Amino acid sequence: MKIALSVPDELFESAERLGKRLGISRSRLYATALADYVAKHQSRKVTARLNAVYTNEDSGLDKRIRRAQRRSLSRNAW
Repeated sequence: MKIALSVPDELFESAERLGKRLGISRSRLYATALADYVAKHQSRKVTARLNAVYTNEDSGLDKRIRRAQRRSLSRNAW
């Protein structure tokens, strides 16, 4: 499908350079970028839904174990 869109000059120029460096057409670059953007936001939607479902679920773990897990996670850099 063909579309028309407006982007700032600086972004367009950066995209042109990237497309040339990668050896791909402008259409392929924009299609790939849009597909990545859509996938990223769909993942967030799924994650948000799972978080909503499991927020109210009891894990069945002893409270002391849960506290130990939280402390352990807070010390580790993600």
